[in-house]
Amino acid sequence: MKGLFSEMRRKLLGEETTPMGDIEDEYVELDTSSQEAGRSKVTVRPYAIAEFGDVKGILDALRDGKTIALVNIKPLKDKDLVELKRAINKLKKTCDAIEGDIAGFGDDYLVVTPSFAQIYRESQNQTVSEVKG
Repeated sequence: MKGLFSEMRRKLLGEETTPMGDIEDEYVELDTSSQEAGRSKVTVRPYAIAEFGDVKGILDALRDGKTIALVNIKPLKDKDLVELKRAINKLKKTCDAIEGDIAGFGDDYLVVTPSFAQIYRESQNQTVSEVKG
């Protein structure tokens, strides 16, 4: 009965049949190197900004999404404050676009992270008596 329905289906749909003996065992070879890419690590990378053009490399790494940037702004700070503000604004805008985070670290460094990381900040609401108490 099973063979009858298969034969009717083949004739109605115009399917070609292949005898079971003609089917070869087939297998699929998997590339195991792609599994390593799924477990990639986060890179913490130092950068220095000596001029506005140096920001491009930082932005490219942040857009890639696997780099936390530690940015030394002292060279540009000593050279030109207007360019420094421009560079920091560019970093902030990109951070907002990729839903990352940016914060100053001391007087001469910035920490810039992609969306998967958040920078710890102490509570802004602590009063002086809480800190001393």
